[in-house]
Formats: sequence, structure tokens, C-alpha cells
Amino acid sequence: MIIGVGTDILKISRIKDTFGKYGDRFAKKILCVAELDIFNDKNKSISFLAKRFSAKEAASKALGTGIRGVSWHDFEIKNNNIGAPELILTGEAKIRMGEIGARKTLISLSDESDYVLSFVVLF
Repeated sequence: MIIGVGTDILKISRIKDTFGKYGDRFAKKILCVAELDIFNDKNKSISFLAKRFSAKEAASKALGTGIRGVSWHDFEIKNNNIGAPELILTGEAKIRMGEIGARKTLISLSDESDYVLSFVVLF
């Protein structure tokens, strides 16, 4: 049974502008340690940062909380051995997931030259 659904569409230039203004401080606010390492290995790819931001927004919407009450670091997006994204919840987000009765996550990410789209299902 589907417990929660969240989606987010984001114009990449919004993240580019914010990163241009706040730099690494912004990236450290959004990305967990493992994601930050990948971000730095990718020469601070704005597309990578935008996808993670959008994915975490969609995940927080699927929880029904929005980003309030959880931390950006409570969500980690990894790629499995064939490159598909996987969503891992920790901290308050994991607690909330249990409270609403969800046990699994599915995430889909898509990007074009100007936009990123994220879709999360909790079940």
C-alpha cells in the first residue's frame, strides 16, 4: 500500500545562484558527508547538488512534513551498482517514516538542461 508520495521540480539555475552566493556552506547544509565527498569529487557539480536538493524536497513531502521537523542530512541519496538512485532515511526522517507505517522507499530522478525532477514513493 502506498503511504506517501512526494514530487519536486527545480530549476537548476536556482541552485547555481544560491551556491554562487553561499558556496560550500550551502552544500554542507544540504548534503550528508558521503554526498559531499561525491560532490567534491565531481568538481562541485551544480547538477549533482540540484538533484540531491530536489530529491530531499520530494522525500520530505512524501513524509508529510516538508523539510520542517527533519534535517537535510536525514536523507541520503546513493546510486546502486547499476546507477539507479536509492533513498536512505536516518534520524528524524526515519522515525517519521516508521510513525506513518512506511517500510520502503522508491525514488526516481530526472534532469534536463534547465530542470531537475524528483519523485518519491513511501510504502
